Amino acid sequence: MIPAWLAFFDGLLAIALVAAGIIGAHFYMIDGFFGFQLFVFGFLLSIIGFIMGLIGIAITRSAELRSARQRANVGLAFSVAVAIPLLVLAFSVRNYPAINDITTDFDNPPEFTHAQELASNRGRDMRYDKARCAERQQSGYGPLGPIVIAGDAAGTFEKVKAVAAQMPQWEITTTDPKSMTLEGVGTTSLFRFQDDFVIQVRPGEAGRSLVEMRSRSRVGIGDFGSNYNRIVHFFDRLKASAS
Repeated sequence: MIPAWLAFFDGLLAIALVAAGIIGAHFYMIDGFFGFQLFVFGFLLSIIGFIMGLIGIAITRSAELRSARQRANVGLAFSVAVAIPLLVLAFSVRNYPAINDITTDFDNPPEFTHAQELASNRGRDMRYDKARCAERQQSGYGPLGPIVIAGDAAGTFEKVKAVAAQMPQWEITTTDPKSMTLEGVGTTSLFRFQDDFVIQVRPGEAGRSLVEMRSRSRVGIGDFGSNYNRIVHFFDRLKASAS
């Protein structure tokens, strides 16, 4: 029966697409965004396969159609194996705001300079869009401001460079001692998306320094928290190092 066969092929193809998207992007065999698209398409196919599987099981109850029941069962199992974990994942990230540019200072965010010269960013507007991002960041993540480090700005900048050099999946692209700014590229773990970040040390009060940071994705309208988490993780390491 057609629904049983559709369930079988949709479930099988869903597994193949999800696996190809994750493995291909993770091991740099395909572009990360294309891998994510395969991943999403595989998920959608798993939903169709699940529905076709239920229909196939329902219409193969009679003895003359019972031979197609196994294909419907297998297709349903394949689809569930894909759909359930991805639904759980989607449920866990549903509250992340639809933004991909996070900063510790809405009014005077650290600005990218060198990142605009990278081939991947040519023609891309790297300016911070406060009107689109600020309110969403506040409502989605809560307060996120600069951290205060005891010591002058020059000394703090040296600490920033040392900690940044040890961050996993970070590549430092430029450092500017004059503006006390560091720029780099962070790579996400699964699909290997590349995000640009900039860290700036600013003089504070009473012999202390402020460390500001901004992290921005190159693709998409959301980031599932990757940019926010990048800032938080770096600040945690910097504070531990400074103490």
